[in-house]
Amino acid sequence: MIIGHIGARKGSKGVPRKNFRDMRGKPLIDWSLDQLFAAPRVDAVVVSTDDEEIYQHAVAKGALEIGLRPAHLATDAAGKWGVWQHALEEAEKLAGPAGAFLDLDCTSPLRLPEDIDAALNLFFAERPDMVMSCCEARKNPYFNLVEPDETGALHVSKPLPGGVVARQQAPTVWEHAASTYVVAPDYLRRAGSLFEGRVIPYLMPPERCVDIDSPLDFRMVEFLMGEREKDQGHA
Repeated sequence: MIIGHIGARKGSKGVPRKNFRDMRGKPLIDWSLDQLFAAPRVDAVVVSTDDEEIYQHAVAKGALEIGLRPAHLATDAAGKWGVWQHALEEAEKLAGPAGAFLDLDCTSPLRLPEDIDAALNLFFAERPDMVMSCCEARKNPYFNLVEPDETGALHVSKPLPGGVVARQQAPTVWEHAASTYVVAPDYLRRAGSLFEGRVIPYLMPPERCVDIDSPLDFRMVEFLMGEREKDQGHA
């Protein structure tokens, strides 16, 4: 059984109450929530939130009734892992044991349904502890990411012997794209953080990985969604 999950905390300093803010005609969360309900392989959907309005909205659409998340998981300092662990535990009480825990980040609504299928296919083919969405990094710590030393002078973040004079010579790095995750339930139960086990990338194009963390991000996603709708209208 596959449990689909969305985490939607009430507070947001960058974009106030962004998870329920209107995004081209519906709440931001619905762009991801509707994908979960439409995914034929997802057997149950759960939304972890400390927002009563978001919770009731999700339940009315068919999400499991797990109640609001505990207060210690609703702070700025609360990470994904603890939220996922709590959501899995509560969802399994209602829906039964899970074979995979699929998380969609509602602040990354540009993923396509085929991204969900591809991430699940990769998970079941490779059987890692977790599949994590990634995209090509715009900057590389071996080449053009720099940091200051104790004198304030800049140096490449991860220097290699002889240096790297062209980006093509640098080791490949991926950017962690907060969009789509597939986690093995046993790993989620026993581990204390994301990278304790075998985590492999599901690669997505950067234009589908824009994560809303600021008003500018919100406007960018609105624009990209509008362009996508225009393209679909001309198809």
